[in-house]
Amino acid sequence: GFRPWPHPICTDLGAKYLCTLLRPKISRAIRMIEPNPHKSLFVASAQTKRRATAEKRFHMLVLTAIFIALSMLAILMTTIVAKGSGAFQQSFITLDVALLEAKLDKKGTRNPDNLKKVTTFGYAPLIKAAFEQVVVARGIETDLTSKDMAAIVSKSAAAQMRDRVLNDPRLIGTTAEFKFLANSWIDGYLKGRVTRETIAKNKNISTAQLDFADRLIELGIIEKSFNIQFILGADASDQRPEDAGIGVAIIGSFAMMCVVLLLALPIGVAASIYLEEFAPENRLTDFIEVNVANLAAVPSIVFGILGLAFYINMMHLPQSAPLVGGLVLTLMTLPTIIISTRAALKAVPPSIRSAALGVGASKMQTTIHHVLPLAAPGILTGTILGLAQALGETAPLLLIGMIGYVATNMPETVSQGLLSPNSAMPAQIYEWAKRADPAFYERALGGIIILLIFLVTMNLIAVRLRRRFERRW
Repeated sequence: GFRPWPHPICTDLGAKYLCTLLRPKISRAIRMIEPNPHKSLFVASAQTKRRATAEKRFHMLVLTAIFIALSMLAILMTTIVAKGSGAFQQSFITLDVALLEAKLDKKGTRNPDNLKKVTTFGYAPLIKAAFEQVVVARGIETDLTSKDMAAIVSKSAAAQMRDRVLNDPRLIGTTAEFKFLANSWIDGYLKGRVTRETIAKNKNISTAQLDFADRLIELGIIEKSFNIQFILGADASDQRPEDAGIGVAIIGSFAMMCVVLLLALPIGVAASIYLEEFAPENRLTDFIEVNVANLAAVPSIVFGILGLAFYINMMHLPQSAPLVGGLVLTLMTLPTIIISTRAALKAVPPSIRSAALGVGASKMQTTIHHVLPLAAPGILTGTILGLAQALGETAPLLLIGMIGYVATNMPETVSQGLLSPNSAMPAQIYEWAKRADPAFYERALGGIIILLIFLVTMNLIAVRLRRRFERRW
């Protein structure tokens, strides 16, 4: 409606002059604060309706994005668990094997040196004979030769027999029960990974062998059970995927994390305390802070190149050793720890420092006795998250050779664990994913499950520490 001008709020002459100069802006402001006499406050205007519609539209977009993200995560986790859980189960063949003295100890002396001379080739005929005995005793009808029947057993079976006989020579001349691993194709058949249609042109397994395996399954000779060796065992060659395990790689990752923790934590915390509490504000500290922030964004493979050039080529440290991997991951983790530690130190109120200095404490005493304990939860959280990031890194390990070595034995001492060639969980998973046999792909997904369990556990510990010790100011 009509409003007199100047507005009644412009009472004196100076206010009237200012109102005249600022009339457009004041008019808009007055229209915003004065109610419109022709409209009710309980009736939404067109502008209000447009804002409400836009807000609902934005709300729906956010919910849709969250739903899509959670759906993709659910699909990913379901795929990994469905295809990787088979690695934690394995098919075993139980056989009674006659350990003939004529084959294993012709002299009958039980001399360990003579027993060691019998290679795995000397034990292979005993497995064939055990299958022939099963066929005769159970009345199984098959056209397979003893060699074809024995082919359904893992190639590690003969070595397993030999190790057991060498550990207990008293078994020679008796019939002992052995629980052998079935080969990867029979194992895949029991898990549904291998079908009769997919092996039509496969030279590794035949339909007759699957028929024979079905008969052994009915008799309870072949059965699936939990495979603890996948968690505790070592990697195997391309010919024995059913015998591959990730246990040695877990030890390698643990050794690297110990190196990272022992080096990155004290160095990172000390650097953060100096930069935050003691360093003067000048160009040098600004240069250091900028470079620390930049290093946190450097691709991890660059640190692998640095480790290859410096630690291996210049310092001549052993290739594929967890010590070198730990040193490389320390360089990669330091910026993360420094940034998180500085953020934790900044979160401590300045009044804490002022109070400590006011009662006579030195700058060092204030930092060590007051600031650092209060910042400890943030420091621990940042450290654990940095270790979790380092645990899942693969690219730096590729360049220092941790995928070129098949670790088959557990380290016996701490020095062997640090200096002997080994692998790590991410590198082992990458190596399995490259191999042709589908059983290795299953083990790669099983290794991912174990790696995810470690990462989720470390993140939960970080969250728990944060909530347990966090101070609210």
